[in-house]
Amino acid sequence: MLERRQWIDLLECWHNDRWYEPPLPLDGLARAFRVSPHHSSAILLKVNLIVESLDPASLIDPATLRRAVQDYLVFGNAYLEPVTSRLGGVIGLRHALARFTRRGLVGGQFWWVPGNVDATRLAAGTVQLMMPDVAQELYGVPEYLSALQSALLNEAATLFRRRYYLNGSRAGFILYATGDIDPNDCEAIKAAMRASKGPGNFRNMFVHAPNGKEGSIRVLPIAEVGAKDEFLGIKNATQADVMAAHRVPPQLLGIVPAQGSAFGNPKDATAMFLQVEIAPLQAVFLELNARLGAEVIRFRARDFAG
Repeated sequence: MLERRQWIDLLECWHNDRWYEPPLPLDGLARAFRVSPHHSSAILLKVNLIVESLDPASLIDPATLRRAVQDYLVFGNAYLEPVTSRLGGVIGLRHALARFTRRGLVGGQFWWVPGNVDATRLAAGTVQLMMPDVAQELYGVPEYLSALQSALLNEAATLFRRRYYLNGSRAGFILYATGDIDPNDCEAIKAAMRASKGPGNFRNMFVHAPNGKEGSIRVLPIAEVGAKDEFLGIKNATQADVMAAHRVPPQLLGIVPAQGSAFGNPKDATAMFLQVEIAPLQAVFLELNARLGAEVIRFRARDFAG
């Protein structure tokens, strides 16, 4: 996603004579799954809606479908091994974690590469479902990739804010006093301010200007106001980017509308979301029937009108 990575596009996909390496670090995508509440919540909402619509007569069980759909949305790839009977018919499907699955150099061959044990080949007939990429045809890439930097910035802003409150050495305000104040009173004020400090509290400063000409005592806040405005701006901007990438109506994620505005009828938003987003995802997994030559998965019909 950065300019320094463009030279990699000039090379073919790297392989070790057994399998190809993916174009993106799958470990990084796995860690980024929960980097933002809107990012993970949007993915889990799609997973729940698809699994909820699974027909009980399907050969794939809900738990296997849930893992496969989550892999497909997080990594852009889902791998399912057929479970066959002694007669060769498909009687079920077994999920293989996309994070540790690699596509072999031989067509139709896939490898299980967990890293801590020797690599093994997956069962013959393993099916790969992938989000298409414009640069290569071996692995899929997740569709939210354009908003990943915004999700990481959202996380960085949250972590910075948390450290800001946990750090006890920051300044909260300056107590600025002018005029003649008894030295004993000054020491009493300083002692009271020191006593108010503690874990997570602001460290305040006391300044005494005996010859000042302004009012007697003023409280001058520093850092907090500007940091608050910047934090909210970053959170709102990155939230909008992530929401645009996932195309999920905000009312389905529990987002509260801004004061004086409304999101509309949630039932209408849900019906539209099912039609334009969930139905196409279901069509992707219905490809399993054609790829395996048997009806292994079926979804219940929905009434998109409500």
